[in-house]
Amino acid sequence: MNHQHEQPHGQAYASGAGQNRGRLLAVLGLTTAFLLAEAVAGVMANSLALLADAGHMLTDVAGLSLALLAIWFAQRPANDRRTFGYYRLEILAAMFNAVILLVIAGFILYEAYQRLMDPPEVQSLPILIVASAGLVVNLISVWFLMEASKQSLNMKGAFLEVVSDGLSSAGAIAAGLIVLTTGWRYADPLFAAAIGVFILPRTWALLRSALSVLLESAPASVSVPEMSENILALPGVRGVHDLHVWTITSGFIAMSGHILVEDEVDHDHLIVDVRRLLHDRFDIEHVTLQVETQRLEQELEQPCLPGTSPCYVDDNVATAARGALS
Repeated sequence: MNHQHEQPHGQAYASGAGQNRGRLLAVLGLTTAFLLAEAVAGVMANSLALLADAGHMLTDVAGLSLALLAIWFAQRPANDRRTFGYYRLEILAAMFNAVILLVIAGFILYEAYQRLMDPPEVQSLPILIVASAGLVVNLISVWFLMEASKQSLNMKGAFLEVVSDGLSSAGAIAAGLIVLTTGWRYADPLFAAAIGVFILPRTWALLRSALSVLLESAPASVSVPEMSENILALPGVRGVHDLHVWTITSGFIAMSGHILVEDEVDHDHLIVDVRRLLHDRFDIEHVTLQVETQRLEQELEQPCLPGTSPCYVDDNVATAARGALS
């Protein structure tokens, strides 16, 4: 029996996490400073609208702080109990931020409905001034987080936080201008409803992605049947079973599996070939393989997990796979 275990590129991951931490710190600093300024302005102007928006900003500060804390924990080394380290905390932070955004979007839609039924008087000028300043802060924050949001669910959650704020500021500016120039009070709730509708599907997609990782689903970029066929096409491979592919955290895909081989196959060379295949075609770095001969497979009598099918692939399928990929 031969095992091969490949460690992930931890140094590269730590470097990326460090860059993300710097970006988050900058955005958190900007958001916190604006939150304090808005709260002071709300008290001085006796504006409930500004104080309410400051409360919204407080949830953003909490979400950004959680994302930052998750990155800090994720960089802690693995130990005997948490053998994969704390990477999953980033996924949990993304899920928590998605839940916060869903609640905020639902609250916005509810408030918009209430205001459509009875539009209140809106003080346009103070809202325009504060919303314009907020939009500048949000645009800077979006610029800081845009690239990182494509690489990490945790950063995507933080990115959606500032995007939702930016949309709120832009909507407040547009609604404020309409109310200021025309007096049409329905503009404010209509723009708010549009923002809530925009946020919902994107936040739901983030939540689904986080749940998919937590449920150990194979990443969308990897086709397990295609992977099995490619391994079967390698010389000397008679079968593949118990293939498992999952995401530890964003950008860190792991794979484990059993490979049934002919007795005369050089196990070391085969492992190198499989690793190269998984790296080049599926971008998988963390690989654990168990290479078995038919005699060993019969002695182990190891069943597949319930519901996995097919369990063992016979010689005919392996031959067909080699022919199809040759």
